[in-house]
Amino acid sequence: MFVSWSRRFILCTLIYSLSTRKCHTDEYIRRFILENTEVGGDQSLTPEIRLRLFTPKCRFWKERPELWPFSDPFWAIYWPGGQAVSRYIMDNPEMCRGKAVLDLGSGCGASAIVAKKCGAKDVTANDIDTVAGLVTIMNSELNNLAPPVCSADNMISSEPEPFDLILLGDMFYDETLATDLHAWLDTCIKTHGAMVLIGDPGRAAFEGHNIHHHLHHLAQYELPQSVREENYGLIYSSVWCYRPRL
Repeated sequence: MFVSWSRRFILCTLIYSLSTRKCHTDEYIRRFILENTEVGGDQSLTPEIRLRLFTPKCRFWKERPELWPFSDPFWAIYWPGGQAVSRYIMDNPEMCRGKAVLDLGSGCGASAIVAKKCGAKDVTANDIDTVAGLVTIMNSELNNLAPPVCSADNMISSEPEPFDLILLGDMFYDETLATDLHAWLDTCIKTHGAMVLIGDPGRAAFEGHNIHHHLHHLAQYELPQSVREENYGLIYSSVWCYRPRL
């Protein structure tokens, strides 16, 4: 009997937790992030900036996924494509200086933070996960920067805004998303003359997509050993400039 009631209690607790996932306050989320991430970034392609990330020391590195109280934490990982595009603009600050910049699918906000460090006039970090926006604010604070504008709108299905530069890292991981991005980026370039920089480590959905025929290769970076281990042995990550034939 005790075992039966124990299981029922655990199940009810889990259901309650799942049902209240969208009701967390910013204060709760901040505290949760502080307790379940570690300040890192020194082993990335941009050791100049610090970020709150998942590491093997963090509880949820090995914790059961059903206990995670939010949607998938893409914001807790500094993805290799994002690292490459951030490194590129760090090395070429004139790409951002005085410009309106969009970090699309911003995740932890690294590219938005680097754009601000490089003198961008206006920076918007866009990610449909609202937790990512708060993480970007926290990571900006870590780097002694005023946070960018954080948006959770689905910009890919919206009318393009007048950005001078659009940064994407690791966004071409799904064929359907890649096709939607292709069409939307074309509209951004045609409407506002935006420059588009894409960071990707060579994922199949990116390499095999039609957009690849319209890319100009700008740079390739060898990933640090720890990044390779966390990304199934990927060795390099590249940056591409998108130049469609409109």
